[in-house]
Amino acid sequence: METLCSNINVGSSISKSLFCYRFPSITHKRGVACGRKELPMKKLRENDQNLMKWIGKGVIGLAAATALSFSSYSPAFAHSLTVAFPVSHTPEVNTVQRTLIEAWSLIRETFVDPTFNHQDWDLKLQQTMVEMFPLRSEDAAYSKVRGMLSTLGDPYTRIISPKEYQSFRIGSDGNLQGVGLFVSVQPNTGHLVVLSCVENSPAARAGIHEGDELLEINGERLDGVDSETAAQKLRGRAGTTVTVKVHRGNGAGVSSYQEVKLPREVIKLSPVSSAIIPHKMPDGRLLKTGYVKLSSFSQSAAMEMENTIQDMENQGVQSYILDLRNNPGGLVTAGLDVAQIWLDGDETLVNTVDRDGNMAPISMVNGHAVTHDPLVVLVNEGSASASEILAGALHDNGRAILVGHKTFGKGKIQSVTQLHDGSALFVTVAKYLSPALHDIDQVGITPDVQCTVEMLNSAKDTFKERKTSSSSLEADSCIMVAEHELDIQESKGSAS
Repeated sequence: METLCSNINVGSSISKSLFCYRFPSITHKRGVACGRKELPMKKLRENDQNLMKWIGKGVIGLAAATALSFSSYSPAFAHSLTVAFPVSHTPEVNTVQRTLIEAWSLIRETFVDPTFNHQDWDLKLQQTMVEMFPLRSEDAAYSKVRGMLSTLGDPYTRIISPKEYQSFRIGSDGNLQGVGLFVSVQPNTGHLVVLSCVENSPAARAGIHEGDELLEINGERLDGVDSETAAQKLRGRAGTTVTVKVHRGNGAGVSSYQEVKLPREVIKLSPVSSAIIPHKMPDGRLLKTGYVKLSSFSQSAAMEMENTIQDMENQGVQSYILDLRNNPGGLVTAGLDVAQIWLDGDETLVNTVDRDGNMAPISMVNGHAVTHDPLVVLVNEGSASASEILAGALHDNGRAILVGHKTFGKGKIQSVTQLHDGSALFVTVAKYLSPALHDIDQVGITPDVQCTVEMLNSAKDTFKERKTSSSSLEADSCIMVAEHELDIQESKGSAS
């Protein structure tokens, strides 16, 4: 790669502080998204495997870390990179300067938009280096890096600190130390709200519910705080405590506030929960519907789901509801693994589009589904990323009916790279289309059947005589609509 020494213009006032730093084949640790017993690599078409290896090097999650040098990452980095910059005399800032160059170079080679949001990316490095020179703290230096990344106009391309990165990796092994809360920022209000509580977690035992607004953590207001930062504040060593304040409205103009001290515990995160819903058809036949909720696409998601489905098949389940509501995504390869539990043949699972506009399908090879029973997939505005890939794969291949509300609309794929100081860089490297070439990004997926009042009333009429032991599930309006759709399929003789 060309030397940048002759191109850097930092001004005469600090020219004596310049030196050229040479990076000979910088080595990075990159996330490797591992799937279900290497099943995708065995079942995907041979010409898709290189693409899967590329995606597998870190897509919205981290299952393991392996060393990867620049020379194998991109031919451009087979040669050492020499960069001139005004070196800071503050060691912490000097470390972030090197991090900046690593981040800049990765984005230069892989970012999905080759125009870098219509700006000179080389000049942006020069400007940021000069701005960083007089700083005296690591936090201030990182703010400059984040500021440079923000000019790309892509909120998913970002850098996180070493501490944040360690928290990010927690989800891959299914354990964390915290209070069992999943939170998200509402797009229309900017408020932090509770998506769900882990069953029997400290938060659940304290009576915190889905939809509650999170106002404070340890007395600190959360105005403008993103979900990852809030999650970081909630986590901590088991045995310590954290105080949270939440606001709850009942939709009738009545609201309440609750402040509670929560103990932190080791939280076991299983991405799969399930139940069997029995009911009688009008002709008197007893049917069993398997309800499976997938909360995230972690390393173990596909294996746990396959085991759950196989167990339900052994119990005589004849139809399924797969609940992806409020599932924000995770490992893309895990989503592809889950799709293969339900699909046969050589179906296309997703199409990727790189920075040059080249589209490449990822397809199965001679797949064999665990079950062919009727399937309804539940989605909503909290279903994003890998959830949308899975929903699109099952829907566009004619395997499932989608019920619920329009999905979030995150149709981009990020790589995750651990940098030399332990921080991590997320870079959007591609966008994806559904098998039917539907663009999901900022659009989402519209379900076949919406959970409207009319549909709910129709479902209630169908089930008013039903007796079931799964009353908590039956109270869920979208599940009632899903069962109604399954009964329609059953009455048409679609079960196999």
